[in-house]
Amino acid sequence: MTQAILSRFEAARSVVRDAAALAMKMRPAPGGPKGTQKSAQDWLTETDGAVESFISERIGTLFPEDGFQGEEEGRTRTGTLRWVVDPIDGTSNYARGRNRWCISLGLMDGDTPVAGIIEAPALGETYTAVRGHGAFLNGQRIHASPVTDTASSLIEMGWSNRVPPGVFQEKIDAILNLGAMPRSGGSGAIALAEVACGRQDGYLEIRINLWDVAAALVLLEEAGARVSPFLRDGGLTDGISILAAAPGIADALSDAVGVSF
Repeated sequence: MTQAILSRFEAARSVVRDAAALAMKMRPAPGGPKGTQKSAQDWLTETDGAVESFISERIGTLFPEDGFQGEEEGRTRTGTLRWVVDPIDGTSNYARGRNRWCISLGLMDGDTPVAGIIEAPALGETYTAVRGHGAFLNGQRIHASPVTDTASSLIEMGWSNRVPPGVFQEKIDAILNLGAMPRSGGSGAIALAEVACGRQDGYLEIRINLWDVAAALVLLEEAGARVSPFLRDGGLTDGISILAAAPGIADALSDAVGVSF
């Protein structure tokens, strides 16, 4: 099965690269948001559907026996090996012509993430990982941050209108009380990838879905970060919390925000 995964991974890199070119071609100019607002700060653009369809069709042609699941269309094919895509993660950024967005494509063997590609073309960055083979940014090996002092740490938290009022402020206050620097960048997949490469020391999101994290989970594991049991606790079928952190501050951050590893 390892060779089957590796061959799929190499083929998928080309597919994602072409999908990224399509997304860049369709990208709105900087300015006010262009797209459909589904709810508060939740946007859908024409590109979301176009990129998902492009990847689904290409993967379906290459590997017709594989399953496929996307944010926009859900599960459209079944198989032991299953591709999970978020066609544009960070749509609120993309819709305004900003750079912090990506295409996230993960490969799962049953319920186990085994490969992932996160391509952020406007940033010129591609994160890749295959289980047991390491995690990389633009071909260079990456590792989670060595930070051990929360007062030196940088922690990101994702915002969602699906979280009850007050929860975001409560968790941000807990992060501030650690002496950490909080921020929120609008793309969960990129945020998790940045924990994997050590650019930041933790990421918390109270409600996030499988398509947002399927690729990042492999990156985080291979980079030595600690991650809450997202899949075990219901993330395969529903949106739930995720916490990823550098090992040296993981326990302190977990205790502060109330999400266990």
